[in-house]
Amino acid sequence: MTSFDPNAIGIPNGNFLGLPYSNEEADIIIIPVPWDVTTSYHPGTCQGPEAIIKASTQVDLFDFFLEQAWKNRIATLPLSEDILQLNEQLRPLAQQVIHLLETGMNANNPQILPLLEKINLGCEKMNQWVYKTSYYWISKGKTACVLGGDHSTSLGLMRALTKQYDGFGILHIDAHADLRKAYEGFIFSHASSMYNALELKSLEKLVQVGIRDVCEDEMMLGYHDKRIKQYDGYLLAFETLNGKPFSEICEEIVKHLPSKVYVSFDIDGLNPELCPHTGTPVPGGLSFDQVVLLLHILATSGRQIIGFDLVEVAPGSDDEWDANVGARILQKLCNLTRLSIP
Repeated sequence: MTSFDPNAIGIPNGNFLGLPYSNEEADIIIIPVPWDVTTSYHPGTCQGPEAIIKASTQVDLFDFFLEQAWKNRIATLPLSEDILQLNEQLRPLAQQVIHLLETGMNANNPQILPLLEKINLGCEKMNQWVYKTSYYWISKGKTACVLGGDHSTSLGLMRALTKQYDGFGILHIDAHADLRKAYEGFIFSHASSMYNALELKSLEKLVQVGIRDVCEDEMMLGYHDKRIKQYDGYLLAFETLNGKPFSEICEEIVKHLPSKVYVSFDIDGLNPELCPHTGTPVPGGLSFDQVVLLLHILATSGRQIIGFDLVEVAPGSDDEWDANVGARILQKLCNLTRLSIP
């Protein structure tokens, strides 16, 4: 550590931000999960983790909220070749299923069922890998972060947290509610991440922020399950346009959360100008500064961030804008998590 200069050029050493910490030294462990098997519109999120790590060496280490933020010990696990290969095997099968469904075929059709079975088994294998990897580091006193990949990648980490905590809430930032049951027949669809999270007995509250593209079933579930509180993107926009300070809205949002909080951050919760290549971009959305304010209010509220994910970042073929934004969101998540620790 005596030789590390936080003001020098970032070194691409495989660690987020080029930080010098080993897994054993680190307090925060980033788990990259290159996965986009069930992506239903544009693929590419499997490339997100590598692109974000690469872009992060261009991010300066000073943080306006955390003194000497470079001493926040963050380490990054290498990409899993097994997960990469499994993704490559299953993605074409999922594309076949989606194509057949789009022709009007039912998910129970004998032509689709064998494909779905293979995909669902493979997705569970990925979830088990994330669970075991997350729990290994959590049991050593580390804070784990999943860096996706699509939104289905975070379930394994949330499952691992149920072994460590009797109860916690989720702050879910997203354009979508992700409350669909087995969307397109995929049990672990990216569109089912919060539906699956609701099956965790330790989940006390799910607070969804920025949602603006949902189906009827998702809204009905949101109305009837008392654990769910939704702040849709239109409500947020109308209140701020009518003069209500966004900071007051953030205070209201945070008040619904218990003392232990998991943050699930889908990049499409932001305005699509900040993430144009994400799998399912939606007009509207939060600004970068708005989400930083929300996360800062959470981190300084006396609540503890016990884990988090950043998902659905897909790099563009001709620029690194999505990865650069993703790297800066991830930096804030890491540093504000550190700020929240008692």
